[in-house]
Amino acid sequence: MKNIKFYLIVALLVVSCKTVQETTQVVKSEAPIVDTREIQGGMWIPSLLEGVNENEMQLLGSKMTAEDIYSVNNSSLKDAIVHFNGGCTSEVISPNGLLLTNHHCGYGVIQSHSSVENDYLKDGFWAMSYEEELPNENFSVTFIKRIDDVTEAIFEGVNSDMDEAAKMKLINQNILKVSKAAQKEAWQDANVKSFYKGNQYLLFVTEEFKDVRLVGAPPTSIGKFGSDTDNWMWPRHTGDFSMFRIYADANNKPAEYSKDNVPYKPAHHLPISLDGVEEGDFTLVFGFPGRTNEYLPAVGIDQIVNVLNPAKIEVRENALKIVDEFMRNDNNIKIKYASKYASIANYWKKWIGENQGIEKSNAIQKKRELESEFSKIVAEKDLVGYKTLLSDFETLYKEIESVSLARDYWVEVVYRNVELLNITFSAFQLEQAFLKGGEEAFESRRKSLLNSYKGKFKNYSAKVDKPVFEKLVSLYAEKAPNEFMPSNMGNVNFSTLTNDIYANSKLTSLEGANELLTGTAEEVIKKLNGDKAYTFGKELHSIFYTKIEPKFQELNLQLAAVQKEYMKALMEVFPNKRFFPDANSTLRVTYGQVKGYAPKDGMRYGNTTYLKGVIEKFVPGDYEFDIPNKLKELYDSKDFGQYGDNGKMPVNFIGTNHTTGGNSGSPAIDAHGNLIGLNFDRVWEGTMSDMNYDPDICRNIMVDIRYVLFIVDKYAGAKNLIDEMTLVHPKK
Repeated sequence: MKNIKFYLIVALLVVSCKTVQETTQVVKSEAPIVDTREIQGGMWIPSLLEGVNENEMQLLGSKMTAEDIYSVNNSSLKDAIVHFNGGCTSEVISPNGLLLTNHHCGYGVIQSHSSVENDYLKDGFWAMSYEEELPNENFSVTFIKRIDDVTEAIFEGVNSDMDEAAKMKLINQNILKVSKAAQKEAWQDANVKSFYKGNQYLLFVTEEFKDVRLVGAPPTSIGKFGSDTDNWMWPRHTGDFSMFRIYADANNKPAEYSKDNVPYKPAHHLPISLDGVEEGDFTLVFGFPGRTNEYLPAVGIDQIVNVLNPAKIEVRENALKIVDEFMRNDNNIKIKYASKYASIANYWKKWIGENQGIEKSNAIQKKRELESEFSKIVAEKDLVGYKTLLSDFETLYKEIESVSLARDYWVEVVYRNVELLNITFSAFQLEQAFLKGGEEAFESRRKSLLNSYKGKFKNYSAKVDKPVFEKLVSLYAEKAPNEFMPSNMGNVNFSTLTNDIYANSKLTSLEGANELLTGTAEEVIKKLNGDKAYTFGKELHSIFYTKIEPKFQELNLQLAAVQKEYMKALMEVFPNKRFFPDANSTLRVTYGQVKGYAPKDGMRYGNTTYLKGVIEKFVPGDYEFDIPNKLKELYDSKDFGQYGDNGKMPVNFIGTNHTTGGNSGSPAIDAHGNLIGLNFDRVWEGTMSDMNYDPDICRNIMVDIRYVLFIVDKYAGAKNLIDEMTLVHPKK
């Protein structure tokens, strides 16, 4: 019915091109209004936009063709979209390789160049010439040059008689074969990704640039204004942006860092609109969304919301509370832990909002209703292969719950939040390398480990980590499933244990770690196994590798097989429904409109915030809501330059684009292909869009590009950067 409705809409649009007299003769009553909610949501593959997606975008107001967005033979929007160090998204905004991304995406880089004497987090950084731009080690950005469908080649030789392990082994072999045989230039790479839960495979030809330099960043008081209090919230007033530049060799090809490299000349850079946004304006967000699970069964979502998320939330909440207190009282610790704290806090708050959104939108019940309809159609059509899918889900999710919970506790406590245990884990991997690969494997791993420890200990404080250890390890012992509990966690006084470990372990400092790792392989292994922190962590890691991970992967493989078949079944059983592939860090397009929303009864939010709101939130001396004096002076004098809007300075706006982690830094593009904003967040009520997109309450949050330019120009005085951009007025 949706397709029939769509073509009816198109027909009516064609009729509307006739004279008013002719139209009134043909259409006796008012033409139906398009419910744009039905054509929003989804993360679409840019190479497959022709047809329905292209028409939907145009119904929402786009003036672009699918070829304008993605083309192999001609310059297109995709040539300006960049994967930022494998995590966020960035975009090219000048013919000289200037990159724009979020402040929080560049945060680690900014921090790495900061010190107490030159605190770029606090004061900001602006390069007024190429020579002042700062290079970054082990950092890269990646362009997508081409996307090919290779599904048939990946499934070659795979048949239904194989078990899942055999199928995946052959599929992985075919992936390697196809990747190696891909047509590409010598400096390009090729990799294959699965879509629709393994029902489709696409090959991506890419170019990776490894000379990327920091160009500019506002102070944290602008780039992270509102900090954790405002994170995932609306109204928002954050200038979440930073700027980098891509450098290439003399032939404009990727190259390692060299003083001889020159600014990259892109195939396309985004022009920047100065005209701003209005309610209902078309918005396209182009980027690399990380992960979604839109097609989970009800039982899967129920387990996440009611079992797994609460456990992870509790662990991070306890860790954050301890670290926050240290950061507020010690500026040196604040600098060391700024990036780590922000990273941990980000998903802690997201999971809270996600749970609330799932409940508010009644998502689990809606899934059950869909599954009921699915079962009815399967029974009516006697689709034998699909009849047990939902019961298989019930069985497998019940079986995997305990091990999933144990795995989450290990990841959250051992790997992510207790830094000393993370350090023992990497040392444990060194011992395993020796046991499995001998001296050669040991030496290779030790060299890598010593190098990584330099970075870890640069931003480590045993004083901070010690109370985190005591709190989280005791929580692990209390809450993790008993069947996966190591013996050294039983009947323990964790205060005594913590004092003993942090007083005697050499793994609490770089000097001590280097001492432990000096000597022959046998000597190092012996010293490690005499260290109190290492021996405590080793038992946790052993349980993880011998009991938790094997069982989890075994059950997860079975779940993945059922999910793959269920995905196929959904598309067959509901042929008129729209299905997009879940996000998997590949290039995607999501389209929508600028729109306010009503999250609760009697509450209505507009679509734009202004600098006035920053001033209203301003709290002198507060690390979340303080602002630089110059910003306040610019507001008081209303010195907004060409970036203001009727005497006001726009800061952020929201839209209906379907985004997730990885879309941070993605460009918000107008109907004509111009840059209008920079995606950086979602509203709290809509963070459940990773499992359930709801156009009524899901909103993405973007920095208005005019605020970016205002900060660069009027606040920082970096007119050299403004001068290399292409500024346009499409509405005029």
